[in-house]
Amino acid sequence: MLFNSVSFAIFIIITFVLYYLVPHKYRWCFLLIASYAFYMNLHIGYGLLLLATTILTYVLALNLEKAETTKHKRQCLLSGILPLVLVLLFYKTAGPAIDRLNMLIDAGRLTMQPITVRILLPAGVSFYFFQSIGYLIDVYRGKIGAERHFGYYALFVSFFPQLLAGPIGRADSLLPQYKETRPFDYGKVTYGLKLMAWGYFKKLVIADVFAGVVNKVYDRADIYVGFVFIVVTVMFAVEIYCDFSGYSDIAIGCAKLFGIDLMTNFKSPYFSFSVKEFWSRWHISLSTWFRDYVYIPLGGNRVPKWRHCLNLLITFMVSGFWHGSSLTYIAWGGMHGLLQIIETFVYPKTRKGMPIERRRHWWQLPITFILLCFTWIFFRANSIQDAVWIISRLFWDAARPLIYLQTCIICLGVSRVAALGMLLSVALLAAYDCASLRGDVITALSRQKCFIRWPVYVLFLVVIALFAPKGVATEFIYFRF
Repeated sequence: MLFNSVSFAIFIIITFVLYYLVPHKYRWCFLLIASYAFYMNLHIGYGLLLLATTILTYVLALNLEKAETTKHKRQCLLSGILPLVLVLLFYKTAGPAIDRLNMLIDAGRLTMQPITVRILLPAGVSFYFFQSIGYLIDVYRGKIGAERHFGYYALFVSFFPQLLAGPIGRADSLLPQYKETRPFDYGKVTYGLKLMAWGYFKKLVIADVFAGVVNKVYDRADIYVGFVFIVVTVMFAVEIYCDFSGYSDIAIGCAKLFGIDLMTNFKSPYFSFSVKEFWSRWHISLSTWFRDYVYIPLGGNRVPKWRHCLNLLITFMVSGFWHGSSLTYIAWGGMHGLLQIIETFVYPKTRKGMPIERRRHWWQLPITFILLCFTWIFFRANSIQDAVWIISRLFWDAARPLIYLQTCIICLGVSRVAALGMLLSVALLAAYDCASLRGDVITALSRQKCFIRWPVYVLFLVVIALFAPKGVATEFIYFRF
């Protein structure tokens, strides 16, 4: 059941109405049932893995709290983390390994029958695994107490708006909300609907439209050269941002319909002046997860300089591997680690370890964006060979500007009307993100007179209805991870 499907629209309407008809003390139970129904609609077996994860981490958290020695606590923690990590490694590596083996068989390099087993990564498993691991570590550190009520904890792991692609929640923020009495809040509900509409605009009008062009070029990279690669790489940077942040907006808005506040996951990331700042604005729930549970345990920046650099590199290499075992993801993560290492030398620190405040220059924005786009080439390319081909052909025929541009236009195959629509949608996205740096755009719009805001709402819905691709709903990019 995808967020951008008719079935989800029906599901959310029914769930929303029934939720406020159910007595307060049973609402958590109703949300839990709805969450499992939502997840098992994708595949009935997914619910079993989700339930097993919930039971394992629930029991181990209680044992962690009861443990009297540090050794016993560590054993309980490892007993929870290792199975989840091993299962995740299996799903991340087994499927791609079988695909590579079949490629070798098809090429005639191995004399054996193709392997027909298809191992699919269960939707959302990376996200609720990480959320469960974070919970165990927080209990181990004494940051929170183990949750005694199994139902509340099960809802924490399975809450359907964030289940498939985050934001990755923290127990100290979400568990208290599930226990509170939450009466119908008109302001929060309408805010949630507006945020969902903005998320659908980013997904349907921008991400899905751009995806058609990006996929056409990147999936047949060997037949293209020149400026078209620069254009589609920038388009992919916009596509993946709108696809993922669009999902987050829908998830956060959907949660608000039930009175639940999820953490903000994106804060205008392409308005960053450095790669480090980018990661404080991009996929915040995951980047802070890696910071708190990987980077800091490794020593963070409170170690010698060489070790600090190594910690950065390891953290981002792990982040790359989390996206997949392909070398393209590892290279993408490694480059982000190297860029941040370089920034530690570009921006030195005082004796007390505090960064020296420097004036930001306008040119840092485009340079940062160019660097980010360069790394996106590896993220999107189907192989390292494709990535190298693309990079080596970026400026093919650039010495002949007219041909350089004409070839790009022909390769893109986009009409003038479609191109104008793309440019206008990106301009609206940039304006929204720029305004978001100064305050909440939705709140500001909601405070306008009705004769101003309602025409905007209607126009916005009409644009989504007219320009969203028709046909089968496309999945969100981060469902693959």
